[in-house]
Amino acid sequence: MASFKITGGKKLQGEIIPQGAKNEALQIVCAVLMTKEPVIINNIPDIRDVNKLIELLADMGVKCEKLGTGSYRFEANNVNFDYFETPEYKDKASALRGSIMLLGPMLARFGKGKAPRPGGDKIGRRPLDTHFTGFQKLGAEFIYDPNDAFYTVEGSKMKGAYVWMDEISVTGTANVLMAAVMTEGTTTIYNAACEPYLQQLSKMLNSMGAKITGVGSNLLTIEGVKELHGCEHTMLPDMIEIGSFIGLAAMTQSEITIKNCRIPELGIIPDVFKKLGIQMEFRGDDIHIPAQTHYEISSLIDGSILTIYDAPWPGFTPDLISIVLVTAIQAKGTVLIHQKMFESRLFFVDKLIDMGAQIILCDPHRANVIGLNRDHKLRGIRMSSPDIRAGVSLLIAALSAEGTSIIDNIEQIDRGYQNIDGRLNAIGAEIVRI
Repeated sequence: MASFKITGGKKLQGEIIPQGAKNEALQIVCAVLMTKEPVIINNIPDIRDVNKLIELLADMGVKCEKLGTGSYRFEANNVNFDYFETPEYKDKASALRGSIMLLGPMLARFGKGKAPRPGGDKIGRRPLDTHFTGFQKLGAEFIYDPNDAFYTVEGSKMKGAYVWMDEISVTGTANVLMAAVMTEGTTTIYNAACEPYLQQLSKMLNSMGAKITGVGSNLLTIEGVKELHGCEHTMLPDMIEIGSFIGLAAMTQSEITIKNCRIPELGIIPDVFKKLGIQMEFRGDDIHIPAQTHYEISSLIDGSILTIYDAPWPGFTPDLISIVLVTAIQAKGTVLIHQKMFESRLFFVDKLIDMGAQIILCDPHRANVIGLNRDHKLRGIRMSSPDIRAGVSLLIAALSAEGTSIIDNIEQIDRGYQNIDGRLNAIGAEIVRI
């Protein structure tokens, strides 16, 4: 197990380029299974979760050729189905939350799929019922064996259908969408997630020959096609990294320019950070955050306390709730953070309280942050990263703190952030990997 040793209190300055979007990559990389022709994907983040998924594809028989930094060529013309019965497949796939995204492409192209119960962050219950209910509405048969924790789906009799998503699930929508693309007839997916990741996946599939309309809305219509072809696709920059860097700049009083942000794709993310009082300038497609001695949380019109909560897109993404919470620590004012979607995501705040933050954890979903307004600095402590987003939030807190902090279990951070220590050290941070 590795750790970060962080010397806090240093102001950062310079430019930083966000990695490719992790959550998009997990869908796009799985989609290469849907054609036997070559697929080139650019701007793939060099992070643990994505690299492990690419390794898993290679083990299945997919040809995976690295063309350059962030670019790969995939060719799935000889998939080995015997591999899905092996203990090795179960061990590797069960360690990845993204492995569940293999089922939709398998169903679409081969009429069957098999995947173990996936791993991932320990942020609360993350049921997969939406995925399998969607498959069943298309006519697939679903079997779950609790003895070996394997999901098996058989889809030789699938037909286009009306699919109501009982949960606005990004991965669930993506899985059902990929299965429907090569299913005979017309499929309508209503109450679909419409995140930029889904829009990117839909655009990629359409470029491969799919017929998807309604992209960007919660109503998708898919006319089934018999086969898909190769394509070249470039992924968006990671909006979660961009939000993390905005919060980092404010907490450490740093002047940072975030390059190539694809600002129109960020939705309300910049506006939410502006509600915390953070100044930013849009310079073309770059976001410049000036060094700020103070930033003040907005109040509602009647003077009552601001609430920031997560919601399905175009609402505020739950992956940035932890970042907003930690950024509010040194603001002037009070904010209620309401994390609606995962009941364990706020359980890292005890570490922030140990550092000197004034936070009341009301219940598993709500935390009241009383800003310190720089009257007191956080103090360095030893702590452990419970999940990807909490890990980076703790890293931001440590970089703003007085003294030295150690963060253990940084494998969680590496799952979602590419060379985060090296990139931050390049603009003035002092982070040592131990």
